[in-house]
Amino acid sequence: MTTRLIGTGLALVGSISMMTAALSDAQSDVVQMPQSALSSLLTPDPIVIPRHIDVVSKQLAPAWTDAVSDFVPPSLQADGSIDAVLAMIKPKSGIWERFVAPGETLDAILAEAGLSAQVRAEASLALGAEYDLRGLRPGHSVALEWNSNGGLHRVELSVDDAVRIEVLFGERLATRVVEPDLDIVTLAGDAVIEDTVFGALEDAGLPVRFAIDLAQMLGGTVDLRRDLTGGEKIRLLWREARVGDETIGEPELTFAALTVHGSLYEVLWPEDGSGRATIYVDGDVLRVFAEPVDGARLSSVFGRRTHPVYSSTRMHTGVDFAAALGTPVKATAPGRVSFIGWRNGYGRVIEVAHGSDTVTRYAHLSAAANGLAQGQRVMAGDVIGRVGATGTATGPNLHYEVLVDGRPTDPLAYERSVEAVEGRADDGLALSRLNVARALVEEHLAGDTM
Repeated sequence: MTTRLIGTGLALVGSISMMTAALSDAQSDVVQMPQSALSSLLTPDPIVIPRHIDVVSKQLAPAWTDAVSDFVPPSLQADGSIDAVLAMIKPKSGIWERFVAPGETLDAILAEAGLSAQVRAEASLALGAEYDLRGLRPGHSVALEWNSNGGLHRVELSVDDAVRIEVLFGERLATRVVEPDLDIVTLAGDAVIEDTVFGALEDAGLPVRFAIDLAQMLGGTVDLRRDLTGGEKIRLLWREARVGDETIGEPELTFAALTVHGSLYEVLWPEDGSGRATIYVDGDVLRVFAEPVDGARLSSVFGRRTHPVYSSTRMHTGVDFAAALGTPVKATAPGRVSFIGWRNGYGRVIEVAHGSDTVTRYAHLSAAANGLAQGQRVMAGDVIGRVGATGTATGPNLHYEVLVDGRPTDPLAYERSVEAVEGRADDGLALSRLNVARALVEEHLAGDTM
């Protein structure tokens, strides 16, 4: 037993000696390790800041792509504040935008952007409350913006005349219409007619659409195709709405002067947007024309034309006024509602009888006025409906007809269509406005303000 205890003790002493030697060698290695090697062991690897991907897409094509911006590591501020660094690397919001393609719907565009059916429905309802989405067309655009947390922040629809409708997403949906701040500028120009009014305006660099306005106002008084022999002079004054250098909407003609066969014909449009233009011959009032749509522009006149849908030459039995969807339509003379309903090609129609032989027809309407009923009496200027695009129409407009004994008559040459407002013009005030318009044309042309 004694021998085994002594053996065990010697073995234990040997193990302790070996452990001591090993520890001594390890301590010797640490002491002898170079300082640079020690530093590399004790210093952690640098923090790698992840790349940030900012999704931005803006293009005309239906498809869209991701544009990835490379991350640039921020430098520490002088105070070394970590808050300053975090503020610099905070993710930006993502923006997606593109233009509407022919025949597209808002829902299809939002689906392409990755929105769920529920969110698409919410956005469509909110936008549709401010704008008829059936009016979407090329030139309009849709933009989406996400916040830093990846949630949808805004859906924006840009439509005509730089108007934007925004839907803001949050605890509650909020919709707003943003209209641009417009600058209204007055311009003037003159031209010599050698062949047609259209050609003269085009050669002079003037808005050629004014040829239609002149045909509208002078129809039944001057035939701009037959009465012109060449060399006639024309002077125009108009307004344009602008945002910076961009012209918004169509130019608005305010005054025109044309000499034909030695007589001076002048047309003066009102400043109040009522559409009641006054025609003068050698300074005397000839007549006042009441338009069925205030401030609308004539887009097609009475007579044979190439049909915009069927592309064939057909008789156009009325005149068309281009106007925004939902614009009020007014009766042009006193009468009784003789028909409210639908007619093939015309779409939704209202007809007003004026006596036993004359009827005015208002077509392509989106709706009749609330409470309007067949047999009801209306006065000139009463709202009877709203501009639409029903029936065979390429866009929102009012097709206006005058029928005498059932036969279409040129509304611009039919005197009864202006009886209701004839005589309302104050001769003294009318002459004063005419002189102001003449002076403005002279001033602008003399100063070459084009």
